[in-house]
Amino acid sequence: MNLTIHSSFLPQNDPDAALAFYRDTLGFEVRNDVGYGGKRWITVGPTGQPGTSIVLYPPDASPGVTDDERRTIAEMMAKGTFGILLLATKELESTFERLQARDADIVQEPTDQPYGVRDCAVRDPAGNMIRIQQLR
Repeated sequence: MNLTIHSSFLPQNDPDAALAFYRDTLGFEVRNDVGYGGKRWITVGPTGQPGTSIVLYPPDASPGVTDDERRTIAEMMAKGTFGILLLATKELESTFERLQARDADIVQEPTDQPYGVRDCAVRDPAGNMIRIQQLR
């Protein structure tokens, strides 16, 4: 098989805040912004990597999800335990400084982890955990 990752989905509960974070704070390009039924699906991705995208979706629009499940998802998002994204950069320190300067929700400053990577962590406006690793 020859598979690639085309898109991943992360929940968002405030499309304008999500757009500002991914576009303005992380520097991703906006590839699509679709509204339907009063909700928005926003596709973003790293500049220069057109084959890899993140779809920021309204989790309450997922078909087949019960009201109890929606409440659980909302609770997990609020705690930062529902969605996780792992990014990588050659410039971890300057990336972290940019995140700090833009008032990102810092979870962990750049740290050498016992499992062999150096990374930091922030949360996006929906509570999704964003870990950023140093590329070696």
